[in-house]
Amino acid sequence: MNTPLVSVIVPVYNVEKTLARCLESICGQSYQNLEIIVVNDGSPDGSLAICEQFRAKDPRVVVISKENEGIPLTRNAGMRAAHGKYLQFVDSDDYIEPTFTARMVEAAEKNYADLVIAPYWMVIPPDSSKSGQRTEKLLMQLGVQTDTAEPEVNVYSFLPAGNYGQKEFVQEYMKKPSSFYFNVLWNKLYRRSLLMNAGLWFTREIYNEDQLFNVRYFRLAKAYTALADPGYYYIQNPQSLLHTNVDLGKIVNSRLQMFPHYKQMLTELGIARGNQLRLYHTLIAQSERFTPAGPVQTLLKRKNQPK
Repeated sequence: MNTPLVSVIVPVYNVEKTLARCLESICGQSYQNLEIIVVNDGSPDGSLAICEQFRAKDPRVVVISKENEGIPLTRNAGMRAAHGKYLQFVDSDDYIEPTFTARMVEAAEKNYADLVIAPYWMVIPPDSSKSGQRTEKLLMQLGVQTDTAEPEVNVYSFLPAGNYGQKEFVQEYMKKPSSFYFNVLWNKLYRRSLLMNAGLWFTREIYNEDQLFNVRYFRLAKAYTALADPGYYYIQNPQSLLHTNVDLGKIVNSRLQMFPHYKQMLTELGIARGNQLRLYHTLIAQSERFTPAGPVQTLLKRKNQPK
C-alpha cells in the first residue's frame, strides 16, 4: 500500500481531561506517515502544556498556539499548516481506533476516492443526561459504588460499504441530511488538493459550520468510498455546548440557511426535480444526537407552515 502523508488536525480548547487520550490514539495509529497538527485556541487551562508534552516525545506533532477565535478559524489554522495528501480531523474530546487512518488511506488510494466516510461509535457516559446525573447523585448518597457503570455505545452508519459516484452519494446523503454521519468531519478523509484548489475554508456563516463545509466539498468530490467498520469514538460530553447551550433559534436559522446550498448542489448535479421532497425534508430532519430533538422539530415545523 502507498503511504502518502496524512495531516491530522486537532483543535484544542479547555480539554485537559481528554486531550492526552485523544493524542495517544493518534500517535498510536498503525499508519505512521502522519503530520499531527494540534491547534491550541487560547486555552486557559493546562491543554497547551499537554500539547507540548506530546511534541517533545513525538516529532510528528506540530503545535500551533493562538488567541481564542473559535473552532472554524482554529481548523483553518491547522489546514494552512498542513502538507499532507489527505486531511483527517479529530476532536480533542474523542479518540480513534488504532487502524482507523490506515483503513481510510488504503480505501482512498485503492479507489482514487476524494472522500472516504466511515461508521462511528457514539459513546454515551452513564451520567450524560440529567436523569443519569440524578441517579448517580442518589447512588452516591446511598453509599453505592458507581465507578463500574458502563457507557452506552451505539454504532451509526447510513451508507452501505462500497464505492459511489457523486450523484449516487448525494442521493444517499439527501435521505439523512441532518445526520452526524454525513455532516461531521471526524469520520472522514479529505483530499487536500481539492480543498486548496477551490479555496474551501471553514466560515462562521451558519450555526453548523461543519455541515456547510461538507456540502461545499460534496460539490467538488467526484469519487466516494464508504467503509464497513467504525473507527472513531465520538464521546457525548454533557458539558459541551451541544448539551448546555442549545440555541433553538440558531438551529432553525441554520436549517433555513442551508436550504439554498442543498438546492444549488442538487441543481448542479441535475437531480433537483427528483429530490424536491427530500430537499424540503432537510428543514425538519433529525440527527442521531442523544439530546431530544422534539422542541427543535416543533419550532421548525411552525416556522415553515403556510400562512
